[in-house]
Amino acid sequence: MPSSFEFQEDLFEPERRELLEGPPYRFELDRREWAALVGAGLWITAAGKTAYGQSGAAPELAAGIRLHLGQDGTITVLTGKVDVGQGSRGQIRQAAAEELRVSPEAVRVRLADTDVTPNDGSTAGSRTTPSTVPVVRRAAARAREMLLGAAAQAWGTEPSRLTVRDGAVTEPGGERRMSYADLARSPGAADVRDEGAPRQPPLTPVEQWRTLGRPEGKADGRAIVTGRHEYPSDIRRPGMLYGAVLRAPSYGARLLSVDLAPAKALGAAAVHDGELAGCAAETSYQARKALAAMAATARWEESPQPSSDELTEHLRRTAQREGSGRSGPRREERGSLEQGFAAAEKTVSASYSIPYIQHAPMEPRAAVAEWADGKLTVWTGTQRPFGVREQLMEAFRLPAGKARVIVPDTGGGFGGKHTGEAAIEAARLAKAVGKPVSLRWTRQEELAWAYFRPAGVWDVRAGLAGGKIVAWDFACFNAGTAGMESPYAAPHARTQYFPCDSPLREGSYRGIAATGNNFARETFVDELAEAAGADPLAFRLDNLSDERLRNVLTAAAEAFGWERRRTGRGVGAGIAGGVEKGSYVAACVELAVEGEAIRIRRLVAAFECGAIQNPLNLRAQVEGALIQGLGGALLEEVRFAGGRLLNARLADYPVPRFADAPPMEVVLLDRPDLPSAGAGETPIIAVAPAIANAYQAATGVRARALPVRAKASS
Repeated sequence: MPSSFEFQEDLFEPERRELLEGPPYRFELDRREWAALVGAGLWITAAGKTAYGQSGAAPELAAGIRLHLGQDGTITVLTGKVDVGQGSRGQIRQAAAEELRVSPEAVRVRLADTDVTPNDGSTAGSRTTPSTVPVVRRAAARAREMLLGAAAQAWGTEPSRLTVRDGAVTEPGGERRMSYADLARSPGAADVRDEGAPRQPPLTPVEQWRTLGRPEGKADGRAIVTGRHEYPSDIRRPGMLYGAVLRAPSYGARLLSVDLAPAKALGAAAVHDGELAGCAAETSYQARKALAAMAATARWEESPQPSSDELTEHLRRTAQREGSGRSGPRREERGSLEQGFAAAEKTVSASYSIPYIQHAPMEPRAAVAEWADGKLTVWTGTQRPFGVREQLMEAFRLPAGKARVIVPDTGGGFGGKHTGEAAIEAARLAKAVGKPVSLRWTRQEELAWAYFRPAGVWDVRAGLAGGKIVAWDFACFNAGTAGMESPYAAPHARTQYFPCDSPLREGSYRGIAATGNNFARETFVDELAEAAGADPLAFRLDNLSDERLRNVLTAAAEAFGWERRRTGRGVGAGIAGGVEKGSYVAACVELAVEGEAIRIRRLVAAFECGAIQNPLNLRAQVEGALIQGLGGALLEEVRFAGGRLLNARLADYPVPRFADAPPMEVVLLDRPDLPSAGAGETPIIAVAPAIANAYQAATGVRARALPVRAKASS
């Protein structure tokens, strides 16, 4: 049974198809010493359990352990979350510091080590803020209450008379002082916990925040900008070799045979085990050279594959229209579509599509694997450390205590690093050579063999009466269900999702299917506004009852100057909004069409995610999502034919560069009266439809497919 703190993966969203994959290979192959790392002190959970560890004796840690108070004054927070550039390390540090009444610099955060940290599930779904941060805050608040209780007991007074500030408790007048280090050294601290500290300690209310709610720089920013930070690609181990793995010539190809002798003749170690063939050598150059010699001997069995040119037809043709369960179609209905369309004065219908796109993180997949005394340790960049550990255990038939995954802060993920291919490949090569092996995917491997954001097709139909949506029929093929439900009021509605046979490997992406569902919906809503003869913003507001979505639409429009926007003669403005993962966004875009080029002149976004915990990091999250959204809207498209990717190089697969980033303004709406929600995904979903709507305003032509091209036709 998992502990109460062990996060259970939410597999409800069908676009997270990578979570259903087993390990890419399966081989037939013949408590931690934490005290040595941080010293003696107190271990504190968020559920009232405390372990007291003396020097030299490591306690058996419960899965819910969250906080270590060192006898030397160090404060360490433990979480299974990872930092792939989104700033979770700093946010968790800031949250703990708030409840401990210390500065963030006084707190260390230990992330994503399956031998040390609790299982917090994936760093995905914008769950760190609403799920992990509250648990960390409870553990820190518990430590604060323990400190108060210990001091009150020692001084013979009531805890209510004492104050915790700057990491220490003082009494009125400040004559006596007890710090967290003093608490950790106190032999009676565990008794204080049992008798005095509440099981559910009070968290600091928003109006009393002194650390949360304020701008806080990146926790490891200096190490990153000075080059001292070690990414997974930088990990070095004694005696380490460098690996390379043979890739298939096309999707679905099966390896029939390969000769390892040419690789060995070049001084490399080589292995062929089932579907995996690869080699390891003293340098990455030697490994790649040996791999090329080995690849020349490989025999493959290839199978027919559809091309990107026929993708829309393929998805429609293979749509699964019957069935149930997670892998089957879904349908939500209210009212009667027949009655709704019968009452409509106008009926509008349209179809939309989006292609596969890649995550294109700055750092491709990388892993270092090391075997010692039958135990496997892997340093890798993943958003699912415990999930990758499970894949390693299955691939190598290992018990949990014999597999460890450590995740250094990683160079980007965007939902694309949930699986453990590089970790398993590095581990198999390391097993073969008896030395640590570093395996780094090339950029071409990352673009071709990592999973893609699902492609999608939409059929949408709606009925209008008196400027209101009275009937709504929305069908999504393949993309997924995230963000599929419409926030617009319609008494008669049907929403359908149909899984399809995907020719490419697909899975999670920033915002998952909400990017496509919102593109189709918000572009179609503009078409409805045009049919109703209404302003696009006014039409949205007239059909919305969600106050929070109305607020971001209004805020973005005011900052943009929507009433003064320019349209026609190749210049246009567009607006779009959306809600996902409990956060709300709206975007306004002004663009110019110059020949076959589309240039974004301005981008204004309003975003609301409840109480803001760190406005500096939040703004960075929103801006990053907006820029990434530009790529999916204007530039990115995976092209393939005959099972081969046709643009598996950054030279052929453009992502936004500095020159592509327009002047941007981000309006953050703080709602201290609401719980904080995640912000990593939602801002991206309004970019593409705002651009498509602006393109129509500039040219009179509807762009119903992504990426928006200047040659788009209705």
